[in-house]
Amino acid sequence: MKEILVILGHPSGNSFNHAIAETVINKLTCSGYKVLFHDLYKENFDSVLLENEIPKNGVCSEKIIKHCNELKECEGIIVIHPNWWGQPPAIVKGWIDKVFRPGIAYEFLDGDNGEGIPVGLLRAKFAIVFNTSNTSMEREDLIFNDPLETIWKNCIFGLCGVQNFYRKIFNIIITSTEEIRKDWLAEVEMIVEQFCPIK
Repeated sequence: MKEILVILGHPSGNSFNHAIAETVINKLTCSGYKVLFHDLYKENFDSVLLENEIPKNGVCSEKIIKHCNELKECEGIIVIHPNWWGQPPAIVKGWIDKVFRPGIAYEFLDGDNGEGIPVGLLRAKFAIVFNTSNTSMEREDLIFNDPLETIWKNCIFGLCGVQNFYRKIFNIIITSTEEIRKDWLAEVEMIVEQFCPIK
């Protein structure tokens, strides 16, 4: 059974991010996939990267090792979080720092001391990022240059070997009606089905 890693980073259980995660999980399960789900806030994920964790052979907790193994072995990755200051929430950034490790997500070639371009190691066939935002797309593109797109597509997944990337923003979330949100969740289902068709 193909395993899909789903990461949620939002502190409120009543958030639309949680509704997205629930929709993703239900769609994947009904389509015959095994879901590896982590609600980082609910799990109280420790997002602080310590000095002894940084090296490739650094000391990591069993919890981090489990996250690393899931990331390394999964067939697909879906991340759900709000846009906060053009960045993921700190807990999601900490998950990246601690789990996208050398030897897990990327590796430098022999003789490269870290000054070159790493080789991506992830075997995931795709990565999807769902974001919520209270900024219009026009303002996001013209004023802010959509930094989350660059972070996820180029700095993280592209660098770690996942070239099939898709990101969807739902905005403006604060003024969205129940009807709009239902339409958005239907769109989430369609996106997931495109990457994970029924087995």
